[in-house]
Amino acid sequence: MFIERLNITDYRNYASAGITPGRGVNLFLGDNAQGKTNLLESVRLASVGRSSRTTRWQDLIRWGAKSASVNVRVRSQAGADEVTVKLGAAKEVLVNGYPISRMGELMGVVKTVLFTPDELRIVKDGPGERRRFADIALCQLSRGYFYTLTRYNRILSQRNKLLKGDPTEAELLVWDMQLAKEGAKITRTRRIFAKRIAELAKKVHEEISGGEELAIGYEGADGETSEEIESGLLESLKKSRQRDRQFSVTHVGPQRDDLSIRANGVDLRSFGSQGQQRSAALSLKLAETELFGAESGEYPILLLDDVLSELDEKRQSKLIERIKSYQTIITCTHLPEDVRARMGEVTEFEVRSGTVRKKGEGI
Repeated sequence: MFIERLNITDYRNYASAGITPGRGVNLFLGDNAQGKTNLLESVRLASVGRSSRTTRWQDLIRWGAKSASVNVRVRSQAGADEVTVKLGAAKEVLVNGYPISRMGELMGVVKTVLFTPDELRIVKDGPGERRRFADIALCQLSRGYFYTLTRYNRILSQRNKLLKGDPTEAELLVWDMQLAKEGAKITRTRRIFAKRIAELAKKVHEEISGGEELAIGYEGADGETSEEIESGLLESLKKSRQRDRQFSVTHVGPQRDDLSIRANGVDLRSFGSQGQQRSAALSLKLAETELFGAESGEYPILLLDDVLSELDEKRQSKLIERIKSYQTIITCTHLPEDVRARMGEVTEFEVRSGTVRKKGEGI
């Protein structure tokens, strides 16, 4: 999969911009605060329907403008697709010219993997960051998973709302059964994802760390089949009811699960150095890219926001070796000539004060 054309209007600091990326490595160079990250953010918005930097889509509209739009045209093995996101009084998403009624219809149209310096949070921050990492990947790979996750969160919200009152045991059982059914599907899918990503990340990590062994595991309800997990969740929900009533919140379910991340047996979440955590985060993101390729038959678009400067020479080299296989969009303030030379053929752009141009062309 690759982007054929990106057009943005009144988005962040851009009045208007149109970009035709190359099918391989694309390099966007410019000083800080010129708009490089905004370009990657716009692609991610068209991919998953939300910004990677803010929960308020109103913040994406250029100062003084009343609306904004992002249009991305991609080509995959299935043919060409086009996604348009319109931001104004409301947010509207169109796929191939038709407004979508459910965000799940967007999932998988523009597949992306995003890696920024903030992705270190996947390893060092709380379980929510690791669940989000798994869920965003899985939603792009399976619309069914997106809808299951949406249903689960709706049921969870209703149960928590019910707990604020004084529900009967029978009332709670109705919600518990629904929660366990949908929760089991999520847990089983995430566990399979964790197993696949662990295999791929282990190989990648051995390369970039010089032999360090990375192990990824899933920490959630026991059971291999959906039926076993559902039965276990239902029993755990029953046992947790008294505590749930006391705090008016559900303490059991996949919303509490986590991914374990260990290197040579050391839990990197709590005891890893920043260098180890950065290497693990990079390994996970590259493994995610490989998983997309294995599951869907084609690689996603890789978005790298100012990450080369965060890596030492060895990790830079390993990353560069891999990104040649798919369309990659890289932002950075500068790039040493020897690093650029290792990338091979590169399409280069210059970004300055909300304008972008291909190197050698006029603005």
